[in-house]
Amino acid sequence: MNADIPVLTIDGPSGSGKGTICALVARELGWHLLDSGALYRLVALGASRHDIDLANEAALAEYAAGLDVCFELQADGSAPRILLEGETVGDAIRTEACGNAASKVAALGSVRESLLQRQRDFQQPPGLVADGRDMGTVVFPQAGVKIFLTASVDERAQRRYKQLKDKGISANLPDLLTEIAERDDRDAQRSVSPLKPAADAVMLDTTSLTIIEVRDKVLGLCRERFEQLRQ
Repeated sequence: MNADIPVLTIDGPSGSGKGTICALVARELGWHLLDSGALYRLVALGASRHDIDLANEAALAEYAAGLDVCFELQADGSAPRILLEGETVGDAIRTEACGNAASKVAALGSVRESLLQRQRDFQQPPGLVADGRDMGTVVFPQAGVKIFLTASVDERAQRRYKQLKDKGISANLPDLLTEIAERDDRDAQRSVSPLKPAADAVMLDTTSLTIIEVRDKVLGLCRERFEQLRQ
């Protein structure tokens, strides 16, 4: 890792707003974006397309090591374009089925190891905004700014429900509540890189905040901290 290239990590559970905030902040700062959660979804999707069994850890790790992925920020502020092997797959990796498969993939130590260096390779000038669950604890432990976003389970389920409905995808709110709670527990209890804030992370509850309010708080923390680092 290059200490001269600033890194902002934003970790947190599903539905806390990490993806939206990271894209907004990266675009505002003109930095690169790493959506680490998408990497695991991409591995899950790629495994399905290449007929790799989710129980075959060795094959999954091999595929993850050579994952062909690109994140493209959009000038109009819309969601980043995600390319897998040259194909846009943004909607395909956001289904609940893919998300649940990704959570299982992310619990495999050899897969996480294969993706570790791939993630660190995203640290390029002028800076990186890294979105995930272990960005500040495992992938970029020396990041200059670490933020942990959270929100109530009810609020996160409502957000996910609205997101799916807006895309014309069928969704059931009670099922989403159950799935999010189960994923929280699975991610927090896993033996490899459990979901938890870094000791030096700033905790930010987004339950009652708008996207713009969260963005501005994150930008303020980022600019203040990196200004301090330059002095």
